[in-house]
Amino acid sequence: MAAIERDQQSANGLTSVLQVDDAMCRVRHGDEWKTLFQGLSLTLYAGQIVDLVGPSGSGKSTLLECMAQLNADSDARMALDGRSADGFTPEQWRTQVAYVPQRPVLMGATVAEAIRYPFTLKVRRDSAAVIPDDDTLRRALDEIGLRDVELDRSPQDLSVGQQARVCLLRTLLTGPKVLLADEVDAGLDPDNAIRAAHLLAKASERGMAVCRVRHRDPDGMAARILELADGVLTEVSPKEVQA
Repeated sequence: MAAIERDQQSANGLTSVLQVDDAMCRVRHGDEWKTLFQGLSLTLYAGQIVDLVGPSGSGKSTLLECMAQLNADSDARMALDGRSADGFTPEQWRTQVAYVPQRPVLMGATVAEAIRYPFTLKVRRDSAAVIPDDDTLRRALDEIGLRDVELDRSPQDLSVGQQARVCLLRTLLTGPKVLLADEVDAGLDPDNAIRAAHLLAKASERGMAVCRVRHRDPDGMAARILELADGVLTEVSPKEVQA
């Protein structure tokens, strides 16, 4: 599917950012290993949002973890902007192919520290990444519906939905080329879910490639919808994934 997909999209003038071929993952069940999926291929393009859907347990989150090099039991041949993943350290790869988990993890004593935490890591210090100032953080929080969240507030005092939005915001501010979002809208009410969707849409308009695992009805933001079921990845129409 990938070769055909790349040819078709290239004809439409889209730029390939992340190419994934022969992705596989095995999971342990007792003393045995079970293949969750193998031979999967996909391409993410600059400025496109792709929704990844499918039954629970089909491996959607695992596929995102594989693309972010976060799952030791998975493997794939990958290239970012045509450069093989073998040319990156795992830390370098994850600054460009960023994964946002369904369950948010925020480090730091305050919301501001939690958002700035990735900028303190050596891989970003070495790249001279610009740390966002308070005004930037304030505007970003307001945009995603967190006007009542103070920068000096403890992230542990936030609701799960608030933490999820802060986690998403933090990753977007680091400016990856690819963002892999694992059900970041699962705990959000409809209004805040659409705010998060619009934030991702703005990021894609700036050229970011976005892949979202979702269980909600299509929101109109995705250019493509891929379904993972029984180890097979296929492109489907929005009508086929209506709840």
